[in-house]
Amino acid sequence: MLILISDANIIIDMEEGGLVELIFSLPHSFKVPDILFYDELEEQHSNLLESGLQLGELTSETMRYAMNLAEKATGPSRNDCFALSLAKQEECPLLTGDLALRSLAQSEGVEVKGTIWIVEELIHHGLMTIIEAESAYNLMRDAGRRLPWDTAFRRLQELEL
Repeated sequence: MLILISDANIIIDMEEGGLVELIFSLPHSFKVPDILFYDELEEQHSNLLESGLQLGELTSETMRYAMNLAEKATGPSRNDCFALSLAKQEECPLLTGDLALRSLAQSEGVEVKGTIWIVEELIHHGLMTIIEAESAYNLMRDAGRRLPWDTAFRRLQELEL
């Protein structure tokens, strides 16, 4: 089972696309740093824990690493750095759509996946159709989510072939 460490923006993309419950049907585990959950998600998304979202705890060494990243990085937030640090600690891919965090993660040697990858996983595992994926993307776009929309829709067309 693939363990994926997520930042908050991926969770919000999934919620806006109506996919939150569906992602927990994938044969993957989704985890966020406990600090990030309590700071950004708990108030409006406490149901995620019941759905299958797991909380990860940073070791003291990883916490220091995260704080050092937050000090030197321009763009990613402190909570983004916690997510990256947990991914590095757990040796798991990081889920993010944040370009600054994606760039930092890649420079730190952490594999990065995003919303488009999750949607394609849902399709590959038979959990949604391409038409449903298009609808989810439209919901995300209408909600103001920022994805490379041309790429997202083009890849769906390629999957159709």
